[in-house]
Amino acid sequence: MAPQWIWQQPDWPNFNWKAERLSPLLRECIQAQGRLMGMSSSVGSSLSAQSELDALLQNIVTSSAIEGEQLNVGSVRSSLARRLGLEQVEGDCVSQRSEGLAQLMLDATQSFADQLTMERLLKWHGWLFPDQPIEFAPRRIRVGTLRGDEPMQVVSGRLDRPTIHFEAPPRLGLELQLDTFLDWFEVSRTQTDLDPLLRAGIAHFWFVTLHPFDDGNGRLTRTLTDLALAQGEAQAIRFYAMSASILEDRSGYYRVLENSQKATSDITEWLEWFLQTLLRSLQQAIARIESVLAKSRFWQAHRESRLSAEQIKVLNRLLDGGERGFEDGISAAQYQAVSKVSKATATRHLTDLLERGYLKRLPGGGRNTRYKINDPDDV
Repeated sequence: MAPQWIWQQPDWPNFNWKAERLSPLLRECIQAQGRLMGMSSSVGSSLSAQSELDALLQNIVTSSAIEGEQLNVGSVRSSLARRLGLEQVEGDCVSQRSEGLAQLMLDATQSFADQLTMERLLKWHGWLFPDQPIEFAPRRIRVGTLRGDEPMQVVSGRLDRPTIHFEAPPRLGLELQLDTFLDWFEVSRTQTDLDPLLRAGIAHFWFVTLHPFDDGNGRLTRTLTDLALAQGEAQAIRFYAMSASILEDRSGYYRVLENSQKATSDITEWLEWFLQTLLRSLQQAIARIESVLAKSRFWQAHRESRLSAEQIKVLNRLLDGGERGFEDGISAAQYQAVSKVSKATATRHLTDLLERGYLKRLPGGGRNTRYKINDPDDV
């Protein structure tokens, strides 16, 4: 009978891929990674710390969201901020869950030089489930230890006619399989013929296919991926959140995993998806830092000017961009709504900002007149 799962292939886990198909995409990722690292050095220390906090928070929150779990964002942020030394937080402001997730993420990224051992992996799993109830749980999760003897399957559909999307390797021999993975993960750090980004993609696929725990395999896989990326960059500071990009294509993520786990040891399709997703996360991080730098340049160019609190508030909204940043410019009515001033005051403020060079008028007139930031670099 032909193998149904990739781990049943005779050459498992000797993966292979079509390098010529991945080369252009890999080159784009390396260039974007280099550009991001270069830009991050231009950001001040306080802004750099805030950007790192934002990226770590986004990674934690979106990794849980991929599994359908909604976290208390404020609680997780407080745990991260305290551990990064950005602010003091009272102990009762955060949950055990938030503390565990923050500890897990920071151990993976800040201690990237430390070897990934079985002991460390089991500790990670314990941090993922710090408040697992001992009694009355509908399904008791084995915390800090490997899964039991029952088959580990990913299933959907009716109970009487389930669809099995994936089945992990059996429990018997799992320790040996994990030892093989952990040995490779350590040795491959210095493997000159394996690009660090491809190594991160292979590690992601290999570990999630082993599925060694009762629960939390996806989140630990993405944490392990962050560790591999930090090792490849040889720095603890994180400016991008790959989990956020995975969440944007959650269905594609599960689809390519399923396809690859039912295929041969050629994982080109998976690595292609991985690199495309990584590239998107790098490009988004570049756009965020460009926005931070543009905002800094703007206020530096206008540091001598005096503005009202309302004008500063609206300008910052425009400079921050994003969904709430009025990408197509701001109208007088929108200015009035954001600044909470009268119509006459809104018109006066806009005229003042226009005359002093803070804003520029976009094509169009009358009620449709809109205004955008007048970038000093464009002057």
